[in-house]
Amino acid sequence: MTLPLFTRRLALSAALALGVASCGGGDEKAGAVPTEITFSILSAEGQASAGPLWQPLLDDMSRAIGVEVKPYFGSNYTVLVEAMRGNQTQVAWFSAKPAVEAIDRADAEVIARTVNKEGLDSYRSTLIVRAGSGITLDQVMACGKRFNFGIGDAQSTSGTLAPMAFLFNPRNIVPAECFRNVRSANHQSNAFGIASGQLDVATSNTVNTVFLRKQNPQVAAQIQEIWQSPPIPESGILVREDLDPVLKEKIRSFFLTYGQGEGAEAERQRQVLAGLEYSRFNAADDGYLNPIREMIADQQLSEARDKGDAAGVAAAERELQRLRALREVQP
Repeated sequence: MTLPLFTRRLALSAALALGVASCGGGDEKAGAVPTEITFSILSAEGQASAGPLWQPLLDDMSRAIGVEVKPYFGSNYTVLVEAMRGNQTQVAWFSAKPAVEAIDRADAEVIARTVNKEGLDSYRSTLIVRAGSGITLDQVMACGKRFNFGIGDAQSTSGTLAPMAFLFNPRNIVPAECFRNVRSANHQSNAFGIASGQLDVATSNTVNTVFLRKQNPQVAAQIQEIWQSPPIPESGILVREDLDPVLKEKIRSFFLTYGQGEGAEAERQRQVLAGLEYSRFNAADDGYLNPIREMIADQQLSEARDKGDAAGVAAAERELQRLRALREVQP
């Protein structure tokens, strides 16, 4: 049985007080503050693509917290969640669905959420086709094994979870039965597949659209959106729960104050954020991910019904009721 979050944190505090908890990498002595921490970043194209965008922020973070911060690049969410679970990474930038996975499986907690350049803390899943193809949403939903379809990483919020919850499940559509072929890949690969004609339709999101227009305008010009989801919570910054409490608070303070205020340094930091398509980081806790948990429960309910799993249906319905009740009492 999973202990309540308060109980787990109380137990963690006691362990730290006794000096038996290790903070950071496996080479650190028990109770010692780590000499370096590792920050994980999703990048389909690796360090060459994402490194120049993130490194200035990581350098600023190192100076602010007094501990070296190293990047860890992964090409899919499962790799990054497992890296945090194994304490290979201690801080991470996760989109919403893998953030839930990291909380549930890797002893992580949310310390902040991102806000985009337009001041929004949400984004949308999209369905994309090649510009000029004439493919419509009605044609896609008609199925008939007509199109080659690119779905997202299995852990992707906008690439898989949102289109299933908002588009396919309500219509009782199973992608494997609907399309000629189904390929699972990250957003960049699917976008290039659409542009090259290897795919007819694929999932993406509005964030990837912005990056494509900035980094690959020729590819972006060949892509057209035919569907958008309701708003999805933006990505978050997570840390391992067992990280040294003082260091954890320094990290939290760094993100919540980064790019804020007046003066040349604040303006320089805002330029770093602009390169990442962000304007600031807002305070947040795990509760901001409840809309994602609703989508997960909805997907579990659909799968349980398909399997005739009465116990699974009951469990998913209970979780949906719990989450909807929480949403109703939120301001």
